[in-house]
Amino acid sequence: MTARRLRASLKGWGGVGAMALALVVTAVFALLLPLSSARGDGSTGTGGQGVGQGIQARADTCTDPQDQSPSPSSDDSGKTITAIKQRGYLSVGVDQNSYRWGYRDPNNTAKSSDLEGFDIDLAHEIAREILDDPNAVRFHAIPTNQRIPAIKSGQVDMVVRTMTITCSRLKDVAFSAPYFLTGQQVLAPKTSGIKGYDKTLAGKRICSAAGSTAYDKLSADKKAGTLASSADITTTVPNQLDCLVRLQLGQVDAVVTDGALAASQAAQDPTVELKGKTFTEDYYGVAMKLGADDLVRRVNQVLVDYRKSGGWQASYTKWLSATLKADSPSATPPTAHYK
Repeated sequence: MTARRLRASLKGWGGVGAMALALVVTAVFALLLPLSSARGDGSTGTGGQGVGQGIQARADTCTDPQDQSPSPSSDDSGKTITAIKQRGYLSVGVDQNSYRWGYRDPNNTAKSSDLEGFDIDLAHEIAREILDDPNAVRFHAIPTNQRIPAIKSGQVDMVVRTMTITCSRLKDVAFSAPYFLTGQQVLAPKTSGIKGYDKTLAGKRICSAAGSTAYDKLSADKKAGTLASSADITTTVPNQLDCLVRLQLGQVDAVVTDGALAASQAAQDPTVELKGKTFTEDYYGVAMKLGADDLVRRVNQVLVDYRKSGGWQASYTKWLSATLKADSPSATPPTAHYK
């Protein structure tokens, strides 16, 4: 697609177009913001002392990874939580480019500097319960492929960033119980002949985020022969929003990402739509450092309370219900099971 055609397609979008363009610009700047590197003494520069001890995870026989989190606890006396309380704030890795999940709304001039969205609400709730102050949190914008390194280095205490719980990731980080259910889905132009995750992807250029479950699925299916061998999956980007930009520029034919994220991207760009149904079952969890069991258990208790209080449902209604269908399996919080 030429620049002239792209400008023409954007004409008349109004607020939606401004949102999409602003988020694209934000995505570009996010790529230029380096993560603060950990120093040899274990501190993180911006995030205070790294907390939690790393241990070797047992994931060789992992099944149902969303059910591997320890049981909830309200105990605040553990080593990790004590260090956070002494510091006075939570350090949380988030996205700043995912519409309605973690983003800055350019149309909200009253709070133009504030991050907002479903994941941001959850981070504030965790800070409220652990530190008695929902604003006692420092956000770090982290690309998709830097989520695990940010946790392992101690730069952040946790990542609340549409992060799917998987067996392979359990080798590197600990997860809370799931707080959201979604699945992989295809996003493509409305005029495209692509029908879903099927043979219509043959010969198509598909974009996914590096280090994402979407890319893992595409790679595995291509090796197994369940995805057309002519499908080109070589285009990967640091942030999943960058795939929408590539799609708008005509550099790829389709995007594969979590259905909930794809729905939000479709809300930003009226020329694209979800194609077919979700073809996986994925659970988002709050990711933390291995060995920080006291924090993991405490976050699990926060999730229990958040569901019971109606806070989860209120946040879903505010941010996500407009982009997901009424019968979506994402419309209610997933049931938690613990190891």
